[in-house]
Amino acid sequence: MLNTISLLLRNLLFTVLNPGLVVGVIPYWILGNKTVGLFARPLQTHQYLGMLLFIMGFIVLIGCITRFIVEGRGTLSPIDPTKRLVVKGLYKYSRNPMYAGVMMMLIGEAAFFQSGNLWIYLVLIFLIFNLFIVLVEEPRLHSDFGEDYYRYRQKVRRWV
Repeated sequence: MLNTISLLLRNLLFTVLNPGLVVGVIPYWILGNKTVGLFARPLQTHQYLGMLLFIMGFIVLIGCITRFIVEGRGTLSPIDPTKRLVVKGLYKYSRNPMYAGVMMMLIGEAAFFQSGNLWIYLVLIFLIFNLFIVLVEEPRLHSDFGEDYYRYRQKVRRWV
């Protein structure tokens, strides 16, 4: 029980630090004053679409984090990784659904605010994610889980 509470708290911390920074703090900084008085006027279609994509991405992110806690017995952070390879749920279809969820949230923000700067940021983040996955995460997973990860990698695509 104490271990589960510790996992929950560590995941909360890493969620605030990792996706919270990428999806929250940095976009807010990029947008500057575009958020002031936002809800003073009726929302437009692109804003509803943006909200829908953001919410869907958030649900994917929370589902993946939950799976990391329950099945993987670890966190989303590379400094406190899962103890077991997670291959169920959305991980049956993509090796990186958590990153895909974050990307969906960023697409939602860019669509909502119709911000060219957020679209540029989104492309940059995707490139950074992809480099990190290929150069750091996949080698670590292979090292940690060996043949199990190799077989999983053969069956499931990196993205979607």
